[in-house]
Amino acid sequence: GTFVHQTKYTKDLLRRFKMDNYKPISTPIGSTAVLDPDEDGEAVDQKEFRSMVGSLLYLTASRPDIQFAVCLCARFQASPRASHRQAVKRIMRYLNHTLEFGIWYSTSSSICLSGYSDADFGGCRIDRKSTSGTCHFLGTSLIEWSSRKQSSVAQSTA
Repeated sequence: GTFVHQTKYTKDLLRRFKMDNYKPISTPIGSTAVLDPDEDGEAVDQKEFRSMVGSLLYLTASRPDIQFAVCLCARFQASPRASHRQAVKRIMRYLNHTLEFGIWYSTSSSICLSGYSDADFGGCRIDRKSTSGTCHFLGTSLIEWSSRKQSSVAQSTA
C-alpha cells in the first residue's frame, strides 16, 4: 500500500511558529470548546494568525483528524483574538503529539464505496447554522472528507 503523510512539513511548521518544544496534547480541540467572535478579547497580529491557519489548511490534505478544528479557527481570520490564537496553538500542540499521522491506502482492500455524514443541529452560537461533515471510503481507504458550515439555518433535525 501507500502511506501519505506530511511529517517533515509538520515539523517545519511547528519550528516556524516556535511550537516544536511545547507540551504535546492528545486532541486538536476540546469537546466542549466554543469559539465565538470574542469582540472584547485582545486582538492579535492578523498576518501571523492567517499564516498559521493557512499552513494548517494545507496540512489537512493528509490530516483529516484536524479538518474540523482548523475550519473552525479559519472562520475568525478577519478579526482574530487571543482566544482564537489559543485554539490554533492547541491544534499545533496536537500535531506535536501526532507527527507521524497520515493516510494509509491499502492495496489489499475491497472495492466497496461507503460514505458517512453528520451535522450538529444549530451548533454555531452566533448565527445558529449547523456544521456538517462527510467522509468517503473505498474499501478501508479514506478518499474524501470535508467539514463545513452550512449556508442556511436548519429548521429541524429531520
